[in-house]
This record gives sequence, structure tokens and C-alpha cells, in this order.
Amino acid sequence: MPMFDQFRNIFRIAELRRKILITVGLLAFCRLGVYVPLPGVDTQALKGYFQQLSHNELGRVLGMVNLFAGGALGQGAIFGLGIMPYISASIIFQLLATSIPSLERLQKEGEAGRKRINQYTRIATVFLCLFQAFIMTSTLYKFSYMDPDAGVMRHIVPLDIQGVGFQMMAALMMTSGTVLLMWIGEQIDEHGIGNGISLIIMIGIMDRLPAALTEMYDSITMAEDQQSAFLKVAFLMALFIGVVVVIVYITLGQRRIPVQQAKHVRGPRVYGGQKQFLPLRVNQAGVMPIIFAQALLTIPALMATALHQKVVAGSFLSNVLSFISDAVSVSSGGLTLSYIFLYSLLILLFCYFWTAITFNPQEMADNMKNMGSFIPGIRPGRRTAEYLEDVMMRVTLAGSVFLIIVAVLPQIVASAFKVQFNIAGFYGGTSLLIVVGVALDAVQRIESYLVMHRYGGFGAGGSSAVRRRRIRGRR
Repeated sequence: MPMFDQFRNIFRIAELRRKILITVGLLAFCRLGVYVPLPGVDTQALKGYFQQLSHNELGRVLGMVNLFAGGALGQGAIFGLGIMPYISASIIFQLLATSIPSLERLQKEGEAGRKRINQYTRIATVFLCLFQAFIMTSTLYKFSYMDPDAGVMRHIVPLDIQGVGFQMMAALMMTSGTVLLMWIGEQIDEHGIGNGISLIIMIGIMDRLPAALTEMYDSITMAEDQQSAFLKVAFLMALFIGVVVVIVYITLGQRRIPVQQAKHVRGPRVYGGQKQFLPLRVNQAGVMPIIFAQALLTIPALMATALHQKVVAGSFLSNVLSFISDAVSVSSGGLTLSYIFLYSLLILLFCYFWTAITFNPQEMADNMKNMGSFIPGIRPGRRTAEYLEDVMMRVTLAGSVFLIIVAVLPQIVASAFKVQFNIAGFYGGTSLLIVVGVALDAVQRIESYLVMHRYGGFGAGGSSAVRRRRIRGRR
């Protein structure tokens, strides 16, 4: 079959084969580090504590951090911070570049400026790691809980080794783990295939898939009515395939604006005049609005929960805090209208905010004017910038509606079908968007190698189609 021919062609290209093997080897090393615990941490006690917190706001925060850490936080591993400090530092410098002229000039200097900003990002990552590791070692690893099975108090870190020495050791090891992940991501960028940092996050999310499939299998075998349970699982699988197809379609979706290149007469020849298209992505903001909205909803709930324990029950302040906690939380019975409204509003606002940061219509219009290109019917310069901004505002609205549906879908699936959120999380939210986006990027890079070596892409009909084109070329 043509598709299998293309998979064989991947390993016929020596350079592509080497890149894929390097990428797979480095990602496998990343997963090994998840199972290397910090000295002194009781991993079983940590898992039990995470399980007890799975239904409150603190558990949601730790679950989101553990998701991006690839499960390393729940294992008490040296990779417990994951790659998120590096991503946070990158986002900080991306935001600062829009307001600080010196960083903006560095961005426009090309490769040299990019290397300088990357160096600043690495330094900021180390400081962020040390800060987050200190917070974690002084809070999470000092917690204890009552084990209902054993009937004893369990400590995540034994009391006799808690102290400054343990905190310094754990902070340095976790910082070293994140720096190692950052270095591995850069090596994948340079010697492998795909975006290294994104692949590290994706492989950590995919690590949850076997456990989710096991839970679905157990739900069939342990159900009293196995026929209805099987139909439920079959429907969930079909729904998952449909959601993935829609996400792929929207992720690749573009608003193509026609661009005409001006003609240039040089001697007897006429250059230019070609008609091209300027692609504007439907989901320009990516997954960032969902992450920001989740963080902004979780912080008030955590503060309200912490303050609620210190006020008199039944007082006015207690009622206000209870209202805030209920409004920004997912209740035990399912979704609330206030949660859906606030979550959707924040995603919408952050979509426009992130698009405004990453998309500069004035700069794009100036570049088109300098290259002698124009949009038919639109004057170059300011009018082109206004037109691009107006089109992007409408495209962003469609992208934000898509993100709202994807963000709320896991909670809807969990409430409607009574499944664990470990399974429902694969039906949308940050997990599925990241996995689909990174997988599409890797496939496109592999396809570009195939096309460059005249093997054709995945949709080109296989190597047989390429042979037919070569034969026609010889004729």
C-alpha cells in the first residue's frame, strides 16, 4: 500500500533515519528520568497524597503541573519540575520583547539576536527552577496525611531528614533535571526531528494513555451489564476519533488572503506578477489561552479555600468566599454555569491577547510594501495593516470558540458518561491540543524530507507515483 511504502522510505534516507533514531533515544532517556526519585522521598506516600487531593483545587493545580512534568512530580523524581520553567521563561521574554526596545532590537537581529535571547532564557530558567524547587520542597514534601488503609500517618519526606540540607539538595537536583531536559530539547532541535521541547511534553502526556486504556478495559470487565459497558466504550472511542479529526482540521485551518506581486521590468524581461496567498491560522494562539484561563481560575479558588478555614462559619465573609469557590470550581456533581461562563470568557480574552502579541499587522504590511507585494483592492501601508487586523479579529473569534469547546469537552464527557478524568482528559483541553499539534509538526517535517529526496509526501500516492513522474521526466 502507498502509505506503508512511505513509512519504508523514511528509513531509506540515511539522514532522516539518523534523526529519528536520535530523537527516539533522547525521548526514551527523558522517560527514564521520571522514575529516578529524589533521595529521601517516599514515592508511595506521595502517590497516596496525590490521590487524596484529586477532587479539590490544590489537586487540580498539582495535576496540571504533573501533566506537563510527564508524571515526574507524582513520582517524586529529579525531573519533577519538568520543562515548564523553561517554557515560562520563554513566554516571559516573548512578552518583554513587545515592551522593552532592547529586546525588540535583538529579536530583529536574526540568528545572533535569537542566540542572545536564548542565553537570557536559559539563565532565567535556572532562577525559576531554584525558586519553584524551594517552594515545592518547603511545602509539598513537608505534607503528611492519614493513610486510610494502614491507619497510620504517612510523611512524604521523613521528619528526621526534613530541613535546609534536604531542601538545598532537592532544589539543586530538580534544577539540574530541568536543565538536562532543556539541553535534551535543544539537542533534538539540532540533531533530531521536530521541536524538542514540545516532543518532551507530548511524550509525557502520552505516558498516561496506557493507564487510561486499562481503566476503560476494567470498566467493561467489572461492569454488571457488560454489553452496555462495551457500547459505552465503543461510543467513547468513536467520539475520540471524531474529536481528533476536528482538532486536526482546525489546527491546519487557514484564512488565505490573496497577495499580488508587483511586476518589475529589467531590460527585455518582466519579473514578478505572481499571485500568492498569505495564510492566517485559525488557531493563532495555540494552547496558551487554555493554560492561562486554567491558572487564573485556580488561583482564586485556592485563596478562597485557604481563607475560608480562617473565618467564622456562616458569616458574610464566609458566604462570599464560598460563592467565589463555587463559581470558579468544578463541583462534585459536574459543571456549573458560572464556571463555564468564566472559563469561556477568559479563554476568549486570552485568545485576543495572545494573538495581539504574536501577530503584528503593521510589520507584516510594511514587509509586503518593501517587497513590492499588495492585496488586490487594498492600498499598501496603513490600509493593508487595518485590513489584516480586521480579518485576524474575525478569524480569532472562530479560533476562540473552537478552544472553548475543546477546553470544556473533557468535563462534559466526565460528567455525562461517568468516567474518570484520567480518561476524559484525552477528549480535549491542553493534552489533546498539544499532542495533535506536535504530531502534525513532526509529520510535516518528515514529509518535507521525503519530498526533498524525491520520495513524495504521505499524501503523494507513495513511491510508485514518484517513479511514474521520474519515467515521464526521462521521456
